[in-house]
Amino acid sequence: MSKTETRGMRSEKSQARVKKSDRRREILLELKLRPHVRISELAQRFNVSAETVRRDFDALSEDGLIARAHGGASAPTQGRYPSLDERTNARTEERERIGRCAAALIQDGDTVMIDSGSTTVEMARALSFQGTECTVITNSIPVAMTLGHSPTQVLLCPGEYLAEESAIIGTDTLEYLSRFNVDQCMIGASGISAEGPSETVQGFAAVKQKMLARSAKRHLLIDSEKFGRKGLSQVGDLDGLDSIITDTKPKGDLLGSINAAGVAILIGESISKND
Repeated sequence: MSKTETRGMRSEKSQARVKKSDRRREILLELKLRPHVRISELAQRFNVSAETVRRDFDALSEDGLIARAHGGASAPTQGRYPSLDERTNARTEERERIGRCAAALIQDGDTVMIDSGSTTVEMARALSFQGTECTVITNSIPVAMTLGHSPTQVLLCPGEYLAEESAIIGTDTLEYLSRFNVDQCMIGASGISAEGPSETVQGFAAVKQKMLARSAKRHLLIDSEKFGRKGLSQVGDLDGLDSIITDTKPKGDLLGSINAAGVAILIGESISKND
């Protein structure tokens, strides 16, 4: 075999390899079609080593997108958690108060990341009503739609559509968020404990972590019903937040941990019916 033919074969083999972002996207797609995928099968399909696939699995597992299993991976199993529609119709007064308080922190010219959730949608409504001229980057379709007719410039993340949450998640979403540095981020959570905020919805923890990492000021919007709760995936520590915006001041150990971490507590005020 000539040197030219050898170089050609090596070139074809190199070209056949699938790049990291595409591999991880295909792994997630495969788990929508069947319950389990094996490392050996994917290594052969992608023309990479088994160790490379293991690293893909580790990254996707840390993002809460898959569950590791012996020799492979499966889609994550989750307990019953209220859907976005259910959460939207519950504790509306509390979430409206939180939303108004959070929106008041945003000034003209600010750049803001807003994640998906029922409380962040309320913040988007308040922000739209204020008419603040800012730039918002979001993975939430309801947030984007709510701000669509306001002076706000909206950038919607690419990625995998999570229908039950009307949200975008996945590796493309995280890569997109990594391109930006913003003034503030507004995130929600499934729960908050002395260990910090946590999340139950698949793929949400990784999005929140990325938003926190790319923001100068970091705010958690959470209603008091979630105090003391722990979700499936840890988002971060309390000292990774600048403020917690809520409807009622925490008590006991949680309050002590928040104060020890130096995190401000902002309470959304109710509006009198006579106002």
